Formats: sequence, C-alpha cells, structure tokens
Amino acid sequence: MKFFIDTADFDEIQEAYRLGLVDGVTTNPTLCSKAGCHDIAGFQEQIKRICDLVQAPVSAEVLNTQSEDMVPEARKLASLHEQVVVKIPMTVEGLKATRILSNEGIRVNVTLIFQAVQGLLAAKAGAAYVSPFIGRLDDINHTGMEIVEQLLTIFDNYGFDTEVIVASIRHPLHVLQAALAGADIATIPYKVLMQLIRHPLTDIGLEKFMADWQRVQRS
Repeated sequence: MKFFIDTADFDEIQEAYRLGLVDGVTTNPTLCSKAGCHDIAGFQEQIKRICDLVQAPVSAEVLNTQSEDMVPEARKLASLHEQVVVKIPMTVEGLKATRILSNEGIRVNVTLIFQAVQGLLAAKAGAAYVSPFIGRLDDINHTGMEIVEQLLTIFDNYGFDTEVIVASIRHPLHVLQAALAGADIATIPYKVLMQLIRHPLTDIGLEKFMADWQRVQRS
C-alpha cells in the first residue's frame, strides 16, 4: 500500500520524505490555507515546491464548481508540474470535467466520495484515483471502510485501473484497516503518520536497553 501524506505543510512533507514514507501528497484548500497559502500565486508556488521535492503524485484541488471553469483551471494546475494530479469534486459538473481532462491525459483524483457507486461513476469517467472519505462517514455513524472494500471489489470485477485512495483518515486503526482491505493508497495526516511509528512498548524497551547498557559500561 502506498502512503500519501495529507498536508500542504512543506516541513511536514520534508520530514516524512526523509523517513522514506512519502509515495505522494494530497492537498485541499483547507490544508493549503493552514500552510499559509493565502493567494493563488502562493498556492501554485507551494504545489511546485512540493512536486520538486517528492517527485511523486501531488493532488491539487480546483476551486470552481462548473465544468467550463474547472477544465481551464485544471489545465493550469496540471501545467505547473508533471507530477500534479488534479482533484475534482464528485458532482455532475465534476464528472463532465473528469471526462474531458482524462481524455487529454491529465490525471484526475475525484474527491468527496461517500458511496461506492460514486466511485464507480468516477472510474467510468476516467478518474485515475477516487478518494472515499471514511472518517467523515464514521462521524455520521456509517462504517466508512465498507465503501473502500466495495470499491476494490467493483474495480477488480470490471478491470478498472482507477486506484482507491483511502482519505479522511483519523487514526492508526484506519491505516491498518485500509491495508487489510487491500487499498491502493492511504492518504495520512502527518500526526497520524507519526502515531504509526510510535508504540509505548517500543519506548519502554528502548529505555530498558539503554539503562542496561549504562550498567554494563559502569561495571
């Protein structure tokens, strides 16, 4: 399973990259705002900087809602760097834009997927990736991971090349469940990525090893 990091914070991406844990990056307007990108120029510069570092797929989201506006905006985003993947919302207008862009060879990540048939429609429109938001479904008393499992079965049934990105991950258990389900990708916040590394028994074990070694040195 590939790990994408879900952030626009360059320092977080760089640290995860140094650990060898970045197979790609996903961003959205909220994450870009948190990272200090407060205008279009700053956003575009940040996307290029991230792409230059990771040399792997970096999802950048359109801000228009009508297909006739999404398409030129997506083309401009795709022109920033060869690694840019354009994020398009799962709407009627988004599907129209996805079809046009995919026919032009621009990779599309269809986002805000909340049911498996939406992912199927996005795949049929030519999406390279679909992003089911499992955490937000869990929040409203649905089992978000069921949609991931359903999408993987559907895509396998019909031979779609579309990859499933498990999104809206809230905790390490979501990552484990995504891996067990056979998801192609999990896009993980930096905080959760760090939680995957740490375990209290690891810390206790390391502390004991170091204490034992200190005793050996004193003897």
